[in-house]
Amino acid sequence: MSPVNLRVVGLGTAVTVAVLLPLVATAGPTREPGRPAGVGAEGDAKAGDLLTGLGLGPRTPDSTTPATASAIPEAPAAPERVSRCGPELASPDGAEAQTCVLSEGPDVWARTYYRNATGRQLDAFLTLMGPAGRTVRVGCPVPAQDEPGTCETPRERVRGMATAYTAVAEFAGAGEGDSTPLLLRAGSNTADGEGS
Repeated sequence: MSPVNLRVVGLGTAVTVAVLLPLVATAGPTREPGRPAGVGAEGDAKAGDLLTGLGLGPRTPDSTTPATASAIPEAPAAPERVSRCGPELASPDGAEAQTCVLSEGPDVWARTYYRNATGRQLDAFLTLMGPAGRTVRVGCPVPAQDEPGTCETPRERVRGMATAYTAVAEFAGAGEGDSTPLLLRAGSNTADGEGS
């Protein structure tokens, strides 16, 4: 073989070795793109378990089961309000009133509903009377207008039974002294026809 042919053969052999060498070097255990060398499917499973435990990885079917919500206790029902009212009464000159004793849970108080069609301002005096002579009294101005209004005492703790309480409202001319005639008296236990 001539020296020229030997050089061509040698050059071809060198090129072939240069092409095949990287392919042989990279051959070996196959792995998925992006997976570090030496980490197989088993390694992925362990890493997945770790991340799932930290709440970062994908959830397994067991971890998607919703937790049973603890029963939320219901709020206690509001105490019932009870009203015991006398009849609606009216005076000849246009004052009207109805007086009630109200109780709710441990509290009791008095309220009077009124309408003043007399054309002048009135004063209302509302008294709540309880057991053992206990009384609570308030005064309320009643404007000279034919609009309904209310006057009530502060709430207080029931002593004994709420049914033992009574209330009365008295209406008289405003600022006219003690000589002012009483226009209307309405009580929570007033019988029909007893209004003044």
